[in-house]
Amino acid sequence: MFRILLRAALCVALASVPAFAATAAVGTCLPQYTSFATITAAINSVPASSTIFVCPGSYPEQITINKRLTLKGANNGATGAAIITAPADGIVANSTSLVDSSPIAAQILIDGSTLANISFITVDGSNNNINGCGPNLVGVYYRNSSGTITKTSELNQALTPTNLNGCQSGLGIFVESGGGHSTVTISGNYVHNYQKNGITGNEAGTTVTISGNTVIGQGSTTGAAENSIQIGFGAAGAITTNIVGDDIWAPDTVTDPGNAAAGILVYGSPNINVSSNTVNSTQFGIAISSDSFDGLPGDNATVKLNKISTSQIFDGIDLCSNYNSATSNVVTGSDEAGIHLDDTCTGTSTGNSVSANTINTACTGILLGPGTPGNSIGTNTIINTLNLMITGTNSCTPPGLAALHRMHAHPRGFRP
Repeated sequence: MFRILLRAALCVALASVPAFAATAAVGTCLPQYTSFATITAAINSVPASSTIFVCPGSYPEQITINKRLTLKGANNGATGAAIITAPADGIVANSTSLVDSSPIAAQILIDGSTLANISFITVDGSNNNINGCGPNLVGVYYRNSSGTITKTSELNQALTPTNLNGCQSGLGIFVESGGGHSTVTISGNYVHNYQKNGITGNEAGTTVTISGNTVIGQGSTTGAAENSIQIGFGAAGAITTNIVGDDIWAPDTVTDPGNAAAGILVYGSPNINVSSNTVNSTQFGIAISSDSFDGLPGDNATVKLNKISTSQIFDGIDLCSNYNSATSNVVTGSDEAGIHLDDTCTGTSTGNSVSANTINTACTGILLGPGTPGNSIGTNTIINTLNLMITGTNSCTPPGLAALHRMHAHPRGFRP
């Protein structure tokens, strides 16, 4: 009897031992590993914690990762790219938003508290065949999941019918938590030709570290107002050492009360570090904003050592919240203010510190709205500007425009 019970216990113990992690390949470039014809087949076949190398070539499929996994292009610098493209029938809805359950069509979907590390992969949204504002097209979607995404390319997450260019769709990399938790490091990626946002981290429970990426918009477009990088709606994180630009919403003018495009947008998320980025050719260079609609503060941001140039219509740095620090930034060529303490988001902008910045060529160096008490304006270098500082208003008329006093709207963030 004792032997039988012992043997049964041993069988139970052995049955609970997980399968060993494996290394597999998609394609035939690495014959030492088990080979699969598609990425999906490889993911479905390997156990958790495995590594899948993807050989150079085009892979017309939508990928779902629901286990701990490393997905890596087999690119040693001498071979071609591993490119995930749209299937023949287009990119279809395969998930939903954690905010409003609207459909999302993700080319790579990481779902369900999974840890996924992705590198050396190109994700191309061309030929997506989406013919309406929904589903929302996303290149890589971390949905209540964590991991790293580095040295990838997300290209052409945009709807091609011209009548859809105003849809709030098209995200290169999107991290979202809905009552869950997502911690994602996003570094060294190239994101280009997105319709709405290049890199986005949204919702409480999300922490994104966004560094060393190059994120370039469509340029002047009559469609959705783009943002290269956004952290919003209670998400946490940092935005450092990125190169961003070409975010221009063409219908917006100095007389238009509509929303504008931003290179870097922090919206309703406090304590965000925005440092050592290069921002060029946007409407707002860096915008730090509270969310007055949902009552989410965008306070206590650190904005330092950024280089911002050619802010069309609006400000190089717009601080539309409280207790932010803007130091040692170089702002060149702002149509409105080099740095704006803006009270239009919540009726006040207080406790901000602005010092050691260099502002060259702007309508005004520093602009302080009427609801901006208790701020500290230190020593700044302001050259080639019409005014060193203007107080009591949120507008400054650039040369050649009619005198207007316009309370411009703060840039609204994207919420899928």
